[in-house]
Amino acid sequence: MIENKKKPNPIDIHVGSRIRLRRTMLGMSQEKLGESLGITFQQIQKYEKGTNRVGASRLQNISSILNVPVSFFFEDAPGEHAAGAGGMAEASSSNYVVDFLSSSEGLQLNRAFVKISDGKVRRKVVELVKALAAEADAE
Repeated sequence: MIENKKKPNPIDIHVGSRIRLRRTMLGMSQEKLGESLGITFQQIQKYEKGTNRVGASRLQNISSILNVPVSFFFEDAPGEHAAGAGGMAEASSSNYVVDFLSSSEGLQLNRAFVKISDGKVRRKVVELVKALAAEADAE
């Protein structure tokens, strides 16, 4: 029983990772989020690692500050797609996006890309990235 208390619940870990994802997507520091909630950045770290469970009212405040619905933090949570046969492909697809946006390069690329207002330029950037990826595969 004691071992179980030391190991964070997979849902708490997932919710924490989604908090971190959204916070970093917005370019917000742990300190800034903590200040907005009236808590320390260390507490934010514990939430993001899943070490500490986020209470319902606190999660509601976090969702408001990060400008997402509370449901955002539970998307693709462990065990969510257990009933549907097609759910696994969907989950692995969105996990790929989460992994990409969780990386430093993915975040930088995403932030820069959304600043490009010209649709033609955006399509050219996508074509460039595809060409570079094809070149890397050919080597």
